[in-house]
This record gives sequence, C-alpha cells and structure tokens, in this order.
Amino acid sequence: MKLKFLISAALLLSASQSAFSQSTPPTLVKAAHLFDGRNGTLHDAGEVLVKDGRIVAVGEHLTFPSDTKIIDLGDATLMPGFIDAHSHVTDESSSNPYKDFYDNALRSPVEQSFYAAQYAKTTLLAGFTTLRVVGSGDFIDIGLRNAINAGVTVGPRIITAAHAIGSPGGHCDQAPFPPEKTKLLGPIDGICSGPEQCREAVRLQMKFGADVIKICASGGVLSESDPLEASQLTTAELDAIVSEAHTWGRKVAAHAHGDHAARLAVEAGVDSIEHGTFLTPDTLKLMKAKGTYLVPTRLAAYWVNKNADSFPPPIAKKARAVIDKHAEMVRNANKIGVLMAFGTDSGVSPHGLNAKEFSLLAELGVTPANALLSATRDAAKLLGVDAETGTLESGKSADLVAVRGNVFEHIEATEHPTFVMARGVIVLP
Repeated sequence: MKLKFLISAALLLSASQSAFSQSTPPTLVKAAHLFDGRNGTLHDAGEVLVKDGRIVAVGEHLTFPSDTKIIDLGDATLMPGFIDAHSHVTDESSSNPYKDFYDNALRSPVEQSFYAAQYAKTTLLAGFTTLRVVGSGDFIDIGLRNAINAGVTVGPRIITAAHAIGSPGGHCDQAPFPPEKTKLLGPIDGICSGPEQCREAVRLQMKFGADVIKICASGGVLSESDPLEASQLTTAELDAIVSEAHTWGRKVAAHAHGDHAARLAVEAGVDSIEHGTFLTPDTLKLMKAKGTYLVPTRLAAYWVNKNADSFPPPIAKKARAVIDKHAEMVRNANKIGVLMAFGTDSGVSPHGLNAKEFSLLAELGVTPANALLSATRDAAKLLGVDAETGTLESGKSADLVAVRGNVFEHIEATEHPTFVMARGVIVLP
C-alpha cells in the first residue's frame, strides 16, 4: 500500500511539473503610467510583455503575438514588484505584547511555520514580491524559503539570514528569563563571545542555508535588559563575522541604533546598517563614502511609538525615545545622499502594512521617486538580486505591482495595490 502511494504521488508530481513547464501564451500588462525603476522617471503610458515568467519587452505600442492576453489597468501606475529589505516574516507582533508572548510560547516550530506561510502570502498580496528576512528562530525562515521555491506554498522571493548573530544578553539573545528556567543559547542559535565563536556562528547559519548574515551591533528597542545605544560586538568580533561572511559570498546586515556601534560596523565592512536611529552626520558621511546602505525601517519606529503604552516599562521608555531622533537621522541621511534601501521591520508591525513605509519616508522629505527606487532598484542591488528583479527590463523576472492613479501624486496609493504579479504569476486580483 505504501509503495502504491509513493508511485501515485510521484506520477502526480511529474504531471504537475510537466504542466508547470509548458509554454503559455504571453501576457501584455498596460497602464496609464509606468515607473520602470531604472531611474526616477515616471512615464506616461507603458506596457510590459511577459512570457513564461520573464519580461520580454517594456515600452509603448509593443508588438505582440495574436494569442497574447491583454490586461489594461487603466488609470494606474505599473511598477516593479516592491522589495522589503528588512522583514521578520516568520513572526508577528500586535498591539498586545503579553498575548504575543503567551501565544508564541505555546507554539511549536511546526505550528509557527504555518503562520509564517500565511504572513508571507499576506506580504505578497501587499505588492512585495521579494523579502530579505533578517532573523528567525528554529530555521523556520529557511524552510519557508525552500517551500516557496518548490511551489509548496505561495509567497515572495526570500533572501534570509536564519538566526541573527549577537552577544549573550544582547538584542539578538532571548529575554532575560531566570537561568534555571531556560536553556542558554550558543553559536548555532547565533549567540557568541569572542571572534572564533562568532566565526563559528556565521558558519553554522550558512551551513543550514542562510543567504545573508544579520548581526546585532547595538542594543534594541524590543529587548528588555540592554541599553539601546550600547555596542554589543567588539571590533575583533565584527571583523571575524564580516570576513567570514564575505569569504562565503554573503552580505552582512547590521542592526544598529547607536552611533558608535554603527561606526564600528561600517568600519568593519558591513553592507548595510538597519534602523540607524542615533547616527550622526559624520557617520552617515562615512557610510556614503564606503557605499554602506541605510535601511531605515521608519515603520518600526512609528509602530512602537504608537503602541508604547502597551509594552513593558523598559521597552516603552525606549520606544518613546527613538521616534524624533530617528526622524532627524532619516532627514540627514536623505540630505547627505546615503544609499538607502527600503525596509520595514514588519513582524514588529502586522504583515501587509509594509507600504506604509513609503508615506512615512515622504513625511521626512524623501521624494516619491527616491522612495520607490529604494524599494526597487536600490533594494535589489543591496540584496544582490538586481540581475533578476528590481527594475522592469527585458529578461528579468516578471515581478510587477500596480496602484491606482499617478503614484508620484499619491504615494499612499502603494498601500492598496490593484495588481500583483510574482515571477509571471498573477496573485492579485
């Protein structure tokens, strides 16, 4: 009976793969406005011809075969699928952290993986066709990425980090439970002391499938026992982490609120600073000179400040402390011209609200064009997927999103996409 089941399953899989690989008629998607992500220009009228999951041509009045399916979006802006360079898609917080803590404590990794799959689908329907997941427990993110790639579940393209790497007691470590009630974490969990142990932590994340390495260079808002601005990795530890990751062809994303911690990370050669709340103009200028990206995650600062009253007092105090300093930093970074990639820290806020980041950046002086570039071309470059996605160009993956009207005039329209295509498959409507 078992052999019969296995043979039947194999035949079904073979048939589904054969059907999936068959050539399909092309699709032409057209709209009144087109933002191709190659530069900051919004074009009047545009068409994208798609076949077998790839972009065939982009422009106006394209020539196409007679069997082409035509989708006319009317008064809309057609753009590359959005990229969120800072997500925690395997978890989700609400405005009630005590309930979140209770729920998460009772879920096994297998159960949590079902929630992760739902969060991924929600994010995709919000127009985000690529995510960088910068920290997850139990390697759930690796399993989610693999399941999406295998077609087992629906979700964005995922670049992921496995466990974030940091010091014992730091932001990447677990909450300060009494030691007799918990298991202390080690390098396989991303927690390390000294350069060799930190090098081991990097190797273990990569062994089990990490595409990128995430570190906690400073304290964080949502951790109870560590000062927000404190540096949490030494220069020797940072050098070991970055050199090992780069040797293996992996980029390094550094969570850093404090200026000193961020400067140490930049000098060590990290590829991006995440959050960056207290960065000074001098550190921002250093980042510009070295080509280090800023992933500002304004949505996280907005969300924790909005819900500060619901957090434990030590966290609430930090949540209130970041909002104005973070705004000042983003304005300075924009003025200085630091490379910026779009990221939300979603998971801190509910998944699917990612595009709120666009209007929050606009409030701080980032133009619609630059905000959109940060979520398309520039984020793709940071993630190392710019040969595959991030712009609308012939040969690239057919990742498209459309919103009503002229997006330059109404950037908040990004929060309500009307059309989403991921790798050539229409997922919305």
